[in-house]
Amino acid sequence: MPKAAKTSKAKKLQKRVADRKKNPLFVKEAKNFRIGNDVQPKRDLSRYVRWPRYILLHRQKKILLQRIKVPAAIHQFSRTLDKNQSSKVLSLLKKYSPETKTEKKQRLTKLAEQKAQAQKGESKKVQVLKFGLNHVTTLVETKKAKLVLIAYDVDPIELVVWLPQLCRRQEVPFCFIKNKARLGALVHQKTATCVALTDVRKEDQAEFDNLARDLRQHYNENHELLRTIGGGQVGIKSRHQQEALKKALELEELKKTSQ
Repeated sequence: MPKAAKTSKAKKLQKRVADRKKNPLFVKEAKNFRIGNDVQPKRDLSRYVRWPRYILLHRQKKILLQRIKVPAAIHQFSRTLDKNQSSKVLSLLKKYSPETKTEKKQRLTKLAEQKAQAQKGESKKVQVLKFGLNHVTTLVETKKAKLVLIAYDVDPIELVVWLPQLCRRQEVPFCFIKNKARLGALVHQKTATCVALTDVRKEDQAEFDNLARDLRQHYNENHELLRTIGGGQVGIKSRHQQEALKKALELEELKKTSQ
C-alpha cells in the first residue's frame, strides 16, 4: 500500500519542531553534579547528620526499652494519662500554683504595712501544690496528700520507682503524666519529679472527687499495671529473618508430607 501524502498542517508542525531543535538559544545540556558544577538536588540527609550526643542517647534508650524486657514496676510509668484527662488534671492543679516571687513580695510588704499601722492582718491557710520528692514522700506517708502526680520521664527512674507502690499502700490516688517540665511549670520550676495536692477548695470539691475516683480505678486498683511486662519488641531486620525461617520450615514440612 502506498503511503498517504502528508497534509500541509502536519508538514508545518514537523518543520516547527525541527527549527526548535536547531535553535541555539534552547540547547539542552545534561546536568553535571560533580564538584564545582551544577547545584545538587535536595535530598533527605537526616541519616548523615551528626546529631548532638543527648539526641543519640535519647533515641538509643528508646530503642533499647523496646527490645529488652522491662519489669512491670518500670513499665507502668509508660501508662500516662491521655490528652483529655491530663488537661483536666492540669487545669485543676493550675488553680493551686504557689505564688511567684513578685506576689510573695507584695504580700509581705502589705503585711509589714499592716503591722506598722497596728492593724490585724488576715492569716488564712494557703492552699497550694507541694513539690519536691522528700516533701511529697512525707505527705504520702502521713496521708496528708490527696492527689499525687508523678512524671513519667524522671532519670534515673530509681528516684521515683517506689512512689506508686507507696501511694497504693497509703490509698492516695496517683497518676503518671507527661512530662516533668509540665509539672515544673505548675510550681514555677524548670522540672519537677512529682507534685502533691493537700487541700481542695469547696468550689473544686466535686470536680476533684470525680478525678480521684477515675484515677483510683485506672492506677490504684488496676492490678494489671503490676503484671504487664514491657519491651520484647523485635527489630525490622530480625522480624524479616524470623519470617523467612518460618517460611523455610513450612516448605520443609510440605515436602515431607508430599513424599
